Amino acid sequence: MGIGKIGIIANSDKENAVEYSNRLKDWLEARGIEVLLDEEIASKLGKSGGIEKGGMVHVADMIVVFGGDGTLLSAARAVKGHSVPIVGINLGGFGFMTAINPNAMLSVMEVILRGEYETSRRMMLQASVDGVKHSALNDIVITRGSLSRMVILETFVDGKYLTTYKADGLIISTPTGSTAYSLSAGGPIVTPEHYSIIITPICPHTLTNRPIMLPPDVAIDVVVVTPEKGISVTLDGQDIFVVKSGDTVSVAKSQFDIHIVNSPHHDYWEILRTKLGWGGLP
Repeated sequence: MGIGKIGIIANSDKENAVEYSNRLKDWLEARGIEVLLDEEIASKLGKSGGIEKGGMVHVADMIVVFGGDGTLLSAARAVKGHSVPIVGINLGGFGFMTAINPNAMLSVMEVILRGEYETSRRMMLQASVDGVKHSALNDIVITRGSLSRMVILETFVDGKYLTTYKADGLIISTPTGSTAYSLSAGGPIVTPEHYSIIITPICPHTLTNRPIMLPPDVAIDVVVVTPEKGISVTLDGQDIFVVKSGDTVSVAKSQFDIHIVNSPHHDYWEILRTKLGWGGLP
């Protein structure tokens, strides 16, 4: 099926985001593609008819995101439940998911319009607290927040007791998020298409509390035991809410997946090697 409508979501705080968005808009329209702009970038360009992120998925055949991984994570949560592929153009720093260089933007889009592109299907997580459900593409992090002492978290897998973590916090991540906060805390790198759930303690009091990989179909319950107030739960490093002693944070694989367009110029191993500064061939 051809691509007739492409949505553009951009973090206008990023340098050149407005310029690149406008450049891509003109380039696509010159090729007969209808371009839909999110509200923020439409306002910056002085255009009317901007569309809210969540509404864009109902009309766009593809979405292009200008920014860093944080911008893509925000867009991913907005488009959950829809199979609209996302193209990430990196205007940020590390850019594991927004792996396409803006200088290669038009050559990549030419490949895409010819239909010669592949997508990577990424699992998401769902967290539930007091019946309220939240989604994350990278990770769900339970941390001490404003507390100066470690948190105590009783953790269960499919209703069976795993352990009680005494640590600065706990990261529950997807394979996509394995190269984010989890990696910094000593977690493993997992290829993004591999469906699994990773639990990584942050600075655990017991040094034998190591990261663990679980099957994607398990249910994880984390009970907050710490009596003090101020413990926070963060979704993808962006959405945050506070929990109290006795609360249970339930985490499981989301029913939703996200489809990210792979760079036609760089494979995953090259991106991994480059971003992490690994050595190449001698």
